[in-house]
Amino acid sequence: MSNTQLEEVLETNKKQKEFYNVKKKNFATKVWSFMRNKLLSDFRKELQINEQVYEKHKVWLGDLSDKKVLDLGCYAGNHLSLYLAEHSKRYLGIDLSDKAIGQLNERLKDFPNAEAQAVDFLSPEFIEKDFDIIYAYGVLHHFESLDMLFGKLKEKLASDGKLISYDPLKTSLPLRIIRGIYRPFQSDADWEWPFSKKTVKRFHTEFKVVERRAILGSSKWAFFLNLIPMSADKKLNYIKKLHQNDWEQSQTSDKRLYKCMHLTMLMKQNS
Repeated sequence: MSNTQLEEVLETNKKQKEFYNVKKKNFATKVWSFMRNKLLSDFRKELQINEQVYEKHKVWLGDLSDKKVLDLGCYAGNHLSLYLAEHSKRYLGIDLSDKAIGQLNERLKDFPNAEAQAVDFLSPEFIEKDFDIIYAYGVLHHFESLDMLFGKLKEKLASDGKLISYDPLKTSLPLRIIRGIYRPFQSDADWEWPFSKKTVKRFHTEFKVVERRAILGSSKWAFFLNLIPMSADKKLNYIKKLHQNDWEQSQTSDKRLYKCMHLTMLMKQNS
């Protein structure tokens, strides 16, 4: 990685910082956010998908009492930030947004072992390392250069450290088409890089993927069941079955995985 490449990335990340400080989205980005979040929110709640992901993450995290944890790109705190701060030996949350980090430090004031810093993960200014766990919820897809990302992750992880990720995929054809239409108008396009098949394969090469789960594959089309005369119970049971198939089969089946919208992985350093 040359100094010029790094400087270009750091400049892009300054724009990203400004964006997340004000969160000013253009019309196209607002529409996509609505489609992506609002239209699926009732579906997620009904199936308790988010809770299932968080509970899986807690299992992957394990006993944190002797662990040094990095909460990467945590903004003002994700769903598990305070859990990590409460249970770990040492907690550090970092994000580009100084505004968000100020809010997180307020939330962390009762945890003497925890702090948050506004710093760029790729910057030479971020010198801490030897983290037992790096928790990256909705973060790793913000890095365009996988070489830079993998190099920094390996540098910061302890030799037996864990990496837990959760990111969007662009591996199903309908999503690739929709994203392709939307991307030229996207206000945060410079730092939004949903995982492709190639990206997923790189993770499997660079790290030991201990476990992976994916969501919203076949199940994401279930809202069309509202157009079919079917009892609410039958519909819900069928949707649950589709979701569970996505969740279970994505562990080993690339075909099932690549139909999904989001992927979460537990990884370790390659020995």
